[in-house]
Amino acid sequence: MLISLVIQAGGESRRMGQDKALLPFLGKPLIERVIQRLKPLADEILITTNQPENYRFLNLPAFPDVWPGQGALGGLYTALLSAGQPLVAVVACDMPFASLPLLRAQVEAVLQSGADGAVPQSPEGYEPFHAVYRRETCLPAVKAALEAGQKRLISWFPAVRLVFFSPEEVSRYDLQRLAFMNANTIEEFRRAEELAEEY
Repeated sequence: MLISLVIQAGGESRRMGQDKALLPFLGKPLIERVIQRLKPLADEILITTNQPENYRFLNLPAFPDVWPGQGALGGLYTALLSAGQPLVAVVACDMPFASLPLLRAQVEAVLQSGADGAVPQSPEGYEPFHAVYRRETCLPAVKAALEAGQKRLISWFPAVRLVFFSPEEVSRYDLQRLAFMNANTIEEFRRAEELAEEY
């Protein structure tokens, strides 16, 4: 099964005060670290961002929101619409410990079950930006949610059949339990760098 990897760099980084995807993380842009970690999964890699010019150095296709002003749900729609492969792994740019083994297990779960996607759960809830979606079925469901004026990222979940990975299942693949750690503030960013030097 062919897989698109879409790195979501569309957030406004309000808490960071600058584009966190481009901040140097252990000497290279954070987004580059995420791509390097997950590259073996993908047959194609693309970026969603409203500043495509800032990402030219990656030499990857970059797509601005096709449905502007719709927040994270609009970003997910752009990711699914822009992807060229049947399965789409969507990952946030600010997850320095995004997990290749976990995403591979999610792909396997979708293929084995015939489900429309696989979404992991953390103690905080769903992690829709470390997820795998079947483009053919998820794209119309996300579009319908947007057309209905929905803003919540998970508002369309009931319209499709998803496999959920419980926190216990996640920890089988994500031994350090860091996969969903976000670097949203300078403090979190520095802490993530310290942890990255350990793992």
